Amino acid sequence: MKPLRTLPLWLACAAQIALLTAPAVHAQGLRVSPAPSLPRAAAPADAGPRPADFIVAVVNSEPITNNEVRLRLLRYEQQLTQQGAALPPRAQLAREVVERLISERAQLHLARENGLRIDDLAVDQAEQTVARQNQVDVAELRRRLVADGLNVAQFREDLRNQLLLTRLRDRELEPRARVSEREIDEFLREQQAGRVDPALVELNLAHILVALPENATQIQLAQAQAKAQGLLARARAGEDFGKLARENSDAAGAASNSGLVGARTADRLPGLFVEAVRNLQPGGVSDIVRSAAGLHIVKLVERRQPGAQGLMVTQNRARHILLRPGPQLTEAQAVQRLADFKRRLQAGQADFAALAREHSQDGSSRTGGDLGWAGPGLFVPEFEDAINALAPGQLSDPIVSRFGVHLIQLVERRQAALGEREQREVARNLLRERKLDEAYATWAQEVRGRAFVELREPPLF
Repeated sequence: MKPLRTLPLWLACAAQIALLTAPAVHAQGLRVSPAPSLPRAAAPADAGPRPADFIVAVVNSEPITNNEVRLRLLRYEQQLTQQGAALPPRAQLAREVVERLISERAQLHLARENGLRIDDLAVDQAEQTVARQNQVDVAELRRRLVADGLNVAQFREDLRNQLLLTRLRDRELEPRARVSEREIDEFLREQQAGRVDPALVELNLAHILVALPENATQIQLAQAQAKAQGLLARARAGEDFGKLARENSDAAGAASNSGLVGARTADRLPGLFVEAVRNLQPGGVSDIVRSAAGLHIVKLVERRQPGAQGLMVTQNRARHILLRPGPQLTEAQAVQRLADFKRRLQAGQADFAALAREHSQDGSSRTGGDLGWAGPGLFVPEFEDAINALAPGQLSDPIVSRFGVHLIQLVERRQAALGEREQREVARNLLRERKLDEAYATWAQEVRGRAFVELREPPLF
């Protein structure tokens, strides 16, 4: 059975939250990976018998259990290992996990106090996104979750909680992250003057992993080094790096993504990889570097400055019909109505522009739902994912976003140089993302400070 790919979702991992948040930043994959078996927690030598599970903390009358902490701890360790990052001491990471769980519980309590809720349809859509990113259908996703020891109902509840947190954070943080035209002007002047924040330089990387067990023997290490040296020599001799990764890399997903990590700003990449390519030119291949996961060979595919002129990007021209659920229209009814529109359009019984002008509850209704040309990062992730999955002329299924329910048609797709308007949008998104990060840290502390928190037993792991 082929394992599910990349970062874990179980119990609200950071990658999942990143996809479901940020209305105007780059869309990111929502994926799930198998859960490792849970090791039995050993009690200290001088401690008496402890139950298999116990309460570690209480947040507004809701408990956090030791098993929750252990499970989240294992996921974070797996994530850090896959990224090639150094693992902090386990006791330190456990404390951070407990604090993260406390913060999430406090935010969920606030969301429910404010009457926020997530319908089953939104959870269905998130589950379908997980399945699509892993190139399986929902039935197969669920089968694999069960085979990996995960409870499907709990998995869906975790998705619901993350969507709820996203909705709360969007509402609370959006006013704190507005970017003025003056700030954009200043940012662009700094870029033109060469004063580029290194953390904002975007790197497109690929890598090959030769895995090593945690306590590798000298023989295992020698075998891995020999394999890595051979692959490095072949890569530097001009062999196709993607083919080498597909056939030889032990990294999750390498067989399907050719070892590509993807284009990200340097502050969102493992420091080990950033350092490995620091002095490389695009197309260059690093020396072998070692992480907790094993030995890595990293290729710099592309390096680009934020908002650089002449950069080619993929632009999509789409149109949509938006229905906003409310007292007179439930989310399920909106989905059904848009599904009916799709059937009529595919049967040639209706015109998209006419339907949009008559029914869409969006400002674009005046132009038949036309959204114009848009580059990456201009739409909320679930909307952008739907567009990227379409071929020109195709219609999406109804999708749910925080704005409502959409029916989308991709009209055209093209490659275009980044113009002045697009440069300003890139700058706006970068500045906004930075403000969101800063605002979230302050806001999360405020929410945590207002919650009743009782720390009980320290976790065992």
